[in-house]
Amino acid sequence: MAYAMEKKLSKHPEKFGTGIIEGVAAPEGANNAAAEGALVPLLTLGIPGSGAAAVLLGALLIHGLRPGPMLFSARPDFVWGLIASMYIGNVMLVILNMPLIGIWVRIIKIPYKVLLPLIITISAVGVFSTDNNVFDMWIMLIFGALGYVMRKLDYPPAPMVLALVLGPMVELSLRQSLTISQGSLSIFFTRPISGVFTVCALISLCAPLFPILWHRVKRGSGQ
Repeated sequence: MAYAMEKKLSKHPEKFGTGIIEGVAAPEGANNAAAEGALVPLLTLGIPGSGAAAVLLGALLIHGLRPGPMLFSARPDFVWGLIASMYIGNVMLVILNMPLIGIWVRIIKIPYKVLLPLIITISAVGVFSTDNNVFDMWIMLIFGALGYVMRKLDYPPAPMVLALVLGPMVELSLRQSLTISQGSLSIFFTRPISGVFTVCALISLCAPLFPILWHRVKRGSGQ
């Protein structure tokens, strides 16, 4: 979206796709903003805004920290420490990346047949050193192979990560709601807030079908 907007507003849109600096800076700046912006709904509402935020949510729950409005009053040291770390991290990135940009460019030019074994080795050492457990390495390899297959089949990893992290929380909330309503699903539609979110979820779930139905209707009316 940032690339398209920058191209639309540029005085030289014909140069986009040739390595023009505006075409590189716009999506990279938007990517950095989105990464930190995803933490806003995570910390305030407990809803991850991206796959990385979902992983962070799982890590917080493991350490007994439940993101939400009460986190700011219960653990202000953690919240403001996390926010401060973002500012410090951005400053450190600028200091490190500016003089080392030549090294990063050379790393990109390393062939995959050389880079891939290094990545696997470093990942395996990191996983094994956590608990000194070989089983963790097998889990890493299995999920690595699963991620490779998903990449080849163009399946986005974010929904899977969100399902693994949010699945238990959704099941718990579903059981609580059905217990309150004595097993009636109407509780998800009769309450204003839950009703709006349920309808939005159903619309987003059925959204891919709308273009197909629209084309069929147009084709039928044309005949």
